[in-house]
Amino acid sequence: MNAMKIAEGVYWVGAIDWNLRNFHGYETEKGSTYNAYLILDEKITLIDAVKSGFEEEMLARISSVVDPAKIDVIISNHAEPDHSGGIPAVLKLAKNAKVYCAAGAGVKDLTAYYGDLGYTGVKAGETLSLGKRSLTFVPTPMVHWPDNMVSFMAPDNILFSNDAFGQHYASDERLDTDCDLPEAFIQARKYYANIVQPYGMQTGKALAALQGLQIDTICPSHGIIWTEHIPEILSLYQSWVSGEYDDTAVIVYDTMWHSTEAMAHAIENAFLAKGLKPRLYNLHYSHNSDIVSDAMTAKYIAVGSPTLNNNMMPSVASFLTYFKGLNGNKKKYIAFGSYGWGGQSPDQVFEALKSPKCEALLPAIRQAYKPSPEDLDGIAASVAEALEKDMQA
Repeated sequence: MNAMKIAEGVYWVGAIDWNLRNFHGYETEKGSTYNAYLILDEKITLIDAVKSGFEEEMLARISSVVDPAKIDVIISNHAEPDHSGGIPAVLKLAKNAKVYCAAGAGVKDLTAYYGDLGYTGVKAGETLSLGKRSLTFVPTPMVHWPDNMVSFMAPDNILFSNDAFGQHYASDERLDTDCDLPEAFIQARKYYANIVQPYGMQTGKALAALQGLQIDTICPSHGIIWTEHIPEILSLYQSWVSGEYDDTAVIVYDTMWHSTEAMAHAIENAFLAKGLKPRLYNLHYSHNSDIVSDAMTAKYIAVGSPTLNNNMMPSVASFLTYFKGLNGNKKKYIAFGSYGWGGQSPDQVFEALKSPKCEALLPAIRQAYKPSPEDLDGIAASVAEALEKDMQA
């Protein structure tokens, strides 16, 4: 396995995980990469160190360029094990290497995982000379852990951005100029929605801290490296951070005998009548992480469940828990559902959606047994009326 040259004296030496399909409940259908970067200078430097289990792949790539024992510096931008798992293996070979991480949280987290290996904490604006190059450290706390930081290397103008601008996207192509670019943007959106979205305010501060830097290359910790399409990914992040809405509306439901499904389609018709583009997700077939990716920029969300054993369907409860932890911007919501006799689920969904970031568009919509065509027309009309009032407000 060989390293890939990014710039003069700078190499990608990470690992490709073709088989990763789940990351903290986030479906990673395209796999992922655990990116690590090698810098050849007076001080040979390694930026991040892959997930445990992939150390041999990383060390083989490093060895294609230089003896790993010659590494002088290890930069840990983030202590989460998919970024730092290989540090102990590197230190076994590079016995004199120093590990730099964020002061406070970085030292604490690395010590918790690997014991006291003699970490050096760095603060905002500190600079480390590597020889011809220098690294400047910028803390980005809660993007998405307290210890996160990014490292900017001059004069190459390379930003080692850690989780920011990343994608869970396994590919032999390393650069945005070589990969399937539309897929890279899809995966960047999904990554932001499922990993970074709850920390939009902190991400906005991180973007502000990077303003004024001439960035020619962005090297994230997962996925492809940004070179020619940096303005596009920065613009997308700015729009996601600011909570901009598009013209979509998301409808999420489960169904037993198709009554709740029929209600979902009635709500779909109301959204269409008001010029919105609804996206329907039956939880039998759709994963929470894909739904959240679409819902991120939707102003309206409708969630429906039939009543099962005096409760909402487990699939709906799972989605609501996942959504509650990730939703980053304010939404108007609709709770709906069908039932035979108990009828608890619509109110349960209504209460589960209620939060400072979610405001009810109208009371929970309840339907006993099978809705008639007239019932469905009434549902569509009531939703359309509520949408009209909201749009005029």
